[in-house]
Amino acid sequence: LFPLLIFIGVGAMIDFRPLLAQPSLALLGAAGQFGIFGTLLLAAALGFPLNEAASIGVIGAIDGPTAIFVTTKLAPHLLGPIAVAAYSYMSLVPIIQPPIMRLMTTRKERLIRMAYAPRPVSRVTAVAFPIVVTVAISLIAPSAAPLIAALMLGNLLREAGVVDRLNKAAQNEIINIATLFLGLAIGATMTAEKFLFDSATGIQWQTLMILGLGLLA
Repeated sequence: LFPLLIFIGVGAMIDFRPLLAQPSLALLGAAGQFGIFGTLLLAAALGFPLNEAASIGVIGAIDGPTAIFVTTKLAPHLLGPIAVAAYSYMSLVPIIQPPIMRLMTTRKERLIRMAYAPRPVSRVTAVAFPIVVTVAISLIAPSAAPLIAALMLGNLLREAGVVDRLNKAAQNEIINIATLFLGLAIGATMTAEKFLFDSATGIQWQTLMILGLGLLA
C-alpha cells in the first residue's frame, strides 16, 4: 500500500506537458531499460533465480517505490537489501552523474544553453493523458496497473484543477507519511542475520552482490 500512496504523491508533482509537447523525450526514459534488463541477465547468470534477478534489475529504475513494489511481488525475502540499494543510489545520483557527464561530453557541449520552448498543450490533453495511460497500461501489462494507476491518479488531481486541497495533500502530507511508514516497515525486516551476518553461513554475500548489481543497473 505504501508504494501506491507514494506514487499518488509523485504523480501530483509531475508535469507531463513537456513530454506531451515533445513525445520523443520518451526515448530518454526507454534508454534506462538497457541497465535494468542488462542487470537482470547478469544476475541470472550469477545464479539468482529469475524472480530475484528481475527484482534486482528494477533497482536500475532509480525509483524506490517501484523497486519495493516489484520486490514484494517477486522476491519479498530480498526486500531489505533491494530497498537499501534503490534508495542509496537515488541519493547518490548527484555524485554519480557529474563524472559520467564529464567523461562523455566536452566542456563546449556542457556550456550549451538549452532553450525551453515546447508547444502549448491544451488542458483537455493534460487531463485526458493520465486516463488514457491508465487504460492502456491496464490492458497491456495488468501487473503494472496498480502503480501506473496510482501515479496517474495523482497527476489527474493536479491537472483537474478542482481538487486543490487533495492535490497539495498528496504532494506533501500523504507522500511524507507514507515514506516514513514505508521506511519503518522495511526496516523491521532487516534483521542482522538476514541482512549482514548469519552465524551459520557467515557473511551474507548475497546482500553485497545485490548492492553491486544495483549500482551497475
